[in-house]
Amino acid sequence: MTTDPFEPFDFDRDAACKLISDPLTGGDDGELYLEHGVSESLAFDDGRLKSASFDAVRGFGLRCVSGESSAYAHSTDPSPEALARAGETAAAAKRGTSGTFADAPANTNRRLYDSLDPVASPGFEAKSALLAEIDAYVRARDPRVVQVSASIAGSRRVIGILRPDGDLKTDDRPLVRVNVSVTVEKDGRRESGSAGAGGRDAFTAWIQPDAWKGLADEALRVALVNLDAVDVKAGEMDVVLGPGWPAVLLHEAVGHGLEGDFNRKGSSAFSGRMGERVAAPGVTVIDDGTMDKRRGSLTIDDEGTPTERTVLIEDGYLTGYMQDRMNARLMGVKPTGNGRRESFAHAPMPRMTNTCMLGGNDDPAEILASLKDGLYAVNFGGGQVDITSGKFVFQCTEAYRVRDGKIAEPVKGATLIGDGPSALTRVTMIGNDFEMDPGVGVCGKAGQGVPVGVGQPTLKIGGLTVGGAG
Repeated sequence: MTTDPFEPFDFDRDAACKLISDPLTGGDDGELYLEHGVSESLAFDDGRLKSASFDAVRGFGLRCVSGESSAYAHSTDPSPEALARAGETAAAAKRGTSGTFADAPANTNRRLYDSLDPVASPGFEAKSALLAEIDAYVRARDPRVVQVSASIAGSRRVIGILRPDGDLKTDDRPLVRVNVSVTVEKDGRRESGSAGAGGRDAFTAWIQPDAWKGLADEALRVALVNLDAVDVKAGEMDVVLGPGWPAVLLHEAVGHGLEGDFNRKGSSAFSGRMGERVAAPGVTVIDDGTMDKRRGSLTIDDEGTPTERTVLIEDGYLTGYMQDRMNARLMGVKPTGNGRRESFAHAPMPRMTNTCMLGGNDDPAEILASLKDGLYAVNFGGGQVDITSGKFVFQCTEAYRVRDGKIAEPVKGATLIGDGPSALTRVTMIGNDFEMDPGVGVCGKAGQGVPVGVGQPTLKIGGLTVGGAG
């Protein structure tokens, strides 16, 4: 596969510029988005290779933006005729209006990941053999193991963003992920644990024996912890969140509310609060798409804007929102490189990349020791969030009661209930152990899923509602 986004299409750059010039001229913004790539996934379950898939994608999307309106047409047909028909649809956005077409995004020479194809290497047989080896390794580790599920997935997407003046920006994006899930049984009771890792790189870093064995051991450890877990008692209590992946709570409960479209429309709990204190002193939240080879990182976003490190909350004060080009223009600010789309079949919108709360000065051991009677939430599963109010409900997949500063019994069925804006104001201690998640996040918004990253240090939050057995 070449890095030329026009290589699989029947039109070249000059021809495409001619075809999109009339539909976009007179609009405020727009672009031709080109994409081609390959993806592969294998899943091993119940002692055998249960599924394998390979997909090749090729298509384009044409967008015209006029004021608050936009029209979008997409196709898998790589012909000039299909692009001309798409132009007729996209031009609908500017009917009755006339705008000045926005300047192209700035250029960048930065590269956050290499141009490589994880689907090609290692080969199918090697990947299948690796999954069988993971299965055998976990089953040999403990006689209580009754089921092992392991999967490996990789993709390469080459994208191009072309504007009618001929400005072309390209990106060659690899992405890999390895996952292990384990189910154990004792006295008729079954519990599960899982672990995964990945990023924008070759598989090399994650398929070395020490790497995949670490994932397998972690999945087994969590399953065995849950095997001994007891029902948690519901009530309001102080909570300590572990570092890394627990920042998914921050991502959902706070991050979406800081995206530009929700704030422009006034539907976020943070709308109209720029410059106000929205979190406890010491709380700094950023979205950073420039982290090297991280799952949520992008050299350029899906509108061609270079990604950046955007400070959203600084020392407790609201300082910024995440912006794509349209919402930035309508709000009179600059885009932040957060215009993202799932594929050529989707229009871009403001989305997170790697969203993090930065570390503080507190020792994690001292944070736990300060918890007299509460919950230590080490890991999370799914959750639900209302963007307008920020109210959330999150399921803990690994959690412990803490009494007099000591970790006590593991608990099951614990949920954290609250609202993001209030939770930020109740942060009382911030650890010095900032950590990113292992590279497994997928964010959903308006029916689109994109890879993301999250990170945070150990945190202590006062007075959260913990849901449980009673």
